[in-house]
Amino acid sequence: MFDFSIAATSGRARAAVFTTPHGDLLTPIFAPVGTQAAVKTLTPAQVQDVGATLVLANTYHLHLRPGDDVVHDLGGLHAFMQWHRPILTDSGGFQVFSLSRTRQIDDEGVTFKSHIDGSTHRLTPEDSIRIQENLGADIIMAFDECSDPNDRAYSAVAAERTHRWAERSVQAKRRHDQALFGIVQGGVDPILRVQSAEFVSSLGTPGIAIGGLSVGETKAEMLAILDVLAAALPPDRPRYLMGVGTPEDLLAGIARGVDMFDCVLPTRLARHHAAFSSEGRLNLMNGSFARDERPIDGNCDCYACRNFSRAYLRHLISAKELLAGTLLSIHNLRALIKLVNDVRASIIDDTFETRLTTWLQQWRGNAVRIPSQGFRTNAA
Repeated sequence: MFDFSIAATSGRARAAVFTTPHGDLLTPIFAPVGTQAAVKTLTPAQVQDVGATLVLANTYHLHLRPGDDVVHDLGGLHAFMQWHRPILTDSGGFQVFSLSRTRQIDDEGVTFKSHIDGSTHRLTPEDSIRIQENLGADIIMAFDECSDPNDRAYSAVAAERTHRWAERSVQAKRRHDQALFGIVQGGVDPILRVQSAEFVSSLGTPGIAIGGLSVGETKAEMLAILDVLAAALPPDRPRYLMGVGTPEDLLAGIARGVDMFDCVLPTRLARHHAAFSSEGRLNLMNGSFARDERPIDGNCDCYACRNFSRAYLRHLISAKELLAGTLLSIHNLRALIKLVNDVRASIIDDTFETRLTTWLQQWRGNAVRIPSQGFRTNAA
């Protein structure tokens, strides 16, 4: 049911097909984030129109509101959000650690207070799997603990706990129509990362996620860990780099053998009036665009670029029209999805390595983050 077949390679980059109950995923792939069972400002039809075939929803948020039992009783996420292509859910572990100011971690799980109303909740690996089985996504995550990348001692403890929780997640899983991915942790320590990769690989899960990156470490540290993991992870399963989504990071990850990505960055930048472009990141609130008749990016084929000028988008932003966020989200998502699609074609015709430098130069200047802490966080 969950077959992974590599069609072509170019260096370490791979073009593959990952089969799921709701359709095939052609990798490399970028998934828009629909934290609350919705990609912010967009309808499912618009998400499909930008070329998305996979979306991510969040276990923590949907458990708290409206409740995973509600989603289950209404037919699962596919019916609830009217998205009939593959869905991936995070385990909720990262959100427990990033959103809850008061939490108690022990070897069994985490006790935390809801960021919504302050109520107390308990989440264990078994709970996370049960919730994700209620939600019904095609791809689910083992419960993990994300550590401070700059604290090696904590990273070692968190990685070991993540391994124990991964074992329990595997044992708790009951549904056969969901692919469970183990998560590699270990901060920015290469020894811890290799140990984690070896352990998680030994569990035999259909795919392997790389967690704990894009959470405050430097770009050089992230790439060094991806270099280490490229050799440490088994080649016969998809590799999913969690929470990474600038054009440069996608290209760098693909070059190091990563197959799957997700990030809230495209829609979050849109809400901050910013757009990806081959000229660098554009702030469309800038007065210089007031009479600019050009599209956001002349190389883009999205609905926004086919129909509207930078001047019109600046007007919408100035007038606080919600349409601005919709059009910018359409563009930003399409920019990343088109990029990974073009990269996939280049891997198949074995031109990726020769085109990589050009792509990196083309997309340089789009890496500024809002906020600076990284993007594997809360809402799309």
